[in-house]
Amino acid sequence: MATVKIAGLKELERELEKLSKAAGKSVLRRSLKKAATPMKDLMQDLAPRGDTASDDLADSIAIGSKLSKRQAGLHRKMFRDDRAAVEMFVGPGPDPAAWNQEFGNVHHGAQPFARPAWDQEAQPTLDRLGRHLWDEFDKSLQRAKRKAAKE
Repeated sequence: MATVKIAGLKELERELEKLSKAAGKSVLRRSLKKAATPMKDLMQDLAPRGDTASDDLADSIAIGSKLSKRQAGLHRKMFRDDRAAVEMFVGPGPDPAAWNQEFGNVHHGAQPFARPAWDQEAQPTLDRLGRHLWDEFDKSLQRAKRKAAKE
């Protein structure tokens, strides 16, 4: 079981209330995407390469807020009572071959790429997230002040 430590979220939540709901969500999305980029890059480096460009699992690895229909259904079951304001996901697209690469099957040994990237990048990603959140919050607050001054 992975254990990570996060501090300062209560203070951040109080500060985000100074922004509009849309601006606050934008701050969170931009910060999450920036913080997760090194993890995505590491996953791409660790993912096995195919013989042709269309076989490249690494190219399907991305950061986004959308899941496939199947993944979304599983996610809803797991987090039914959790109503997070913003979520971002890092990983390959909905290709079933990605699962077989990560975990293997009867004909193919496992070639993990996501778990090793998570193991190496989990805490550094959270550390980066803290820095990016405050930076993005400050930028957004300055934009809001400039906009208010124009009006």
